[in-house]
Amino acid sequence: MAKGEGGEQYSNASLLNKPGSSDGIQLARKHEHRNRLSVCNKICYAVGGAPYQITGCALGFFLQIYLLDVAQLDPFYASIILFVGRAWDAITDPTVGFLVSRSPWTRFGRMLPWIVLSTPLAVLSYFLIWYVPPFEDGKVIWYLFFYCIFQTLQTCFHVPYSALTMFISSEQKERDSATAYRMTVEVLGTVLGTAIQGQIVGMANAPCLPGPVTFLEVNPNTAYMIASGVICLIYVLCAIVLFFGVREQKESSSRPRSEPMGFFQGIKLVMGHGPYAKLVMVFLFTSLGFMLLEGNFALFCSSTLGFRNDFQNILLVIMLSATLAIPFWQWFLSRFGKKTAVCVGSLSVIPFMILVVCVKSNLIVTYIVSFAAGVGVAAAFLLPWSMLPDVVDDFQVQNPDSTGHEALFYSFYVFFTKFASGISLGISTLSLDFAGYISRGCTQPAAVDLTLKLLVSAAPVALILIGLVILYWYPIDEERRQGNRKLLQEQRDNEADSETDSTELAIV
Repeated sequence: MAKGEGGEQYSNASLLNKPGSSDGIQLARKHEHRNRLSVCNKICYAVGGAPYQITGCALGFFLQIYLLDVAQLDPFYASIILFVGRAWDAITDPTVGFLVSRSPWTRFGRMLPWIVLSTPLAVLSYFLIWYVPPFEDGKVIWYLFFYCIFQTLQTCFHVPYSALTMFISSEQKERDSATAYRMTVEVLGTVLGTAIQGQIVGMANAPCLPGPVTFLEVNPNTAYMIASGVICLIYVLCAIVLFFGVREQKESSSRPRSEPMGFFQGIKLVMGHGPYAKLVMVFLFTSLGFMLLEGNFALFCSSTLGFRNDFQNILLVIMLSATLAIPFWQWFLSRFGKKTAVCVGSLSVIPFMILVVCVKSNLIVTYIVSFAAGVGVAAAFLLPWSMLPDVVDDFQVQNPDSTGHEALFYSFYVFFTKFASGISLGISTLSLDFAGYISRGCTQPAAVDLTLKLLVSAAPVALILIGLVILYWYPIDEERRQGNRKLLQEQRDNEADSETDSTELAIV
């Protein structure tokens, strides 16, 4: 019998023969019950991941085409906004992670106050991103300013939320289960973001299309503002559900946090852990590949394939397919392991990336290819997040005296995700500028069509393959993961026994 299980039984049994044993048993049971999460707790925790995915999906799919065709910015200035905004966002992630790791404990926890206080200004700045100001000279500054402000405030939400995984329970099984709920809700969030932004914006057709002109066609920005208003409301509701539905657990008093360290010392500590550095590099390359696809797919569908009235529906099919595939990938990773699941999931989307640019423009074929691609997108986007708690656990096993750094691990993970997004959006928009992209043009030069094909197929495939090569050297397999889990469980059982014995002494 494993020590984590047998040790606990022995401890409880021995308490029956001690003075105050009933109090000791009650405390042990309370400790065990505290680490279990109800379905309601897991759902409330998972709901907190929706705002990041909803806004990220809307920005990823539609911001580029919005800046080019609605705000009518020059592609060069649009690329500056997208790249600088994401670069700034990437810088704020480790900074916020550092500040969160040094935050004092409050009656609401250490992570939740960051989430609640950042929400009001975040939704305001998000709404203003989708507003066309009534002046021309300062448009670039307007969009760059509010894009950077929103990314900073969203970082203050998402980094603490990501690190919250380690504080909702000390049981790895409970954390993995909560992560599964989170993955499902986050995929639903991408569907919701695509549906809200896509279907509402889809009513604002490009001026060059034939047919009757509607109010939204004359004022396409109206559609974007309506969509952003709906998304802002959902953002606030999700933050409220998370705050009132999740209880953040304080670290064990028998295992105090390490002394606060400097910012660069924290970077060295986190990036010096080999498995984490490898996982980050895998995530960087695969994310860069998929974000190139995400950021250019709307333009590819509308400009190259000619599906101006259907591109939002094609995006929705991809996200719905990804949602339906989540139970399959949950079964697959439990059966074959997380590393294998990420590898198979990433490889499965490559044939469809190639097929979509090789087959002649056909709406039915495009829908079929999009649905099949969504299955691989679900694994590639979400499964790496389920591997991050394993790396943190591995670090704790190898560095038992160094604790309280969870926010740093998660912040750098988010940093590289956004860094990849900034590079992909900046490079792709700049590439379109060099190719001669025409804002609001009904047709585009042949060089633009070729550039879009490279951005949604050849470049993503190459980047994904590089990431999978690095994944081959990722050292945490199922055997090591289970070994770490057993060691940490033994450590927590010993800490629980120590707390119980201390309470008994106090009672006696």
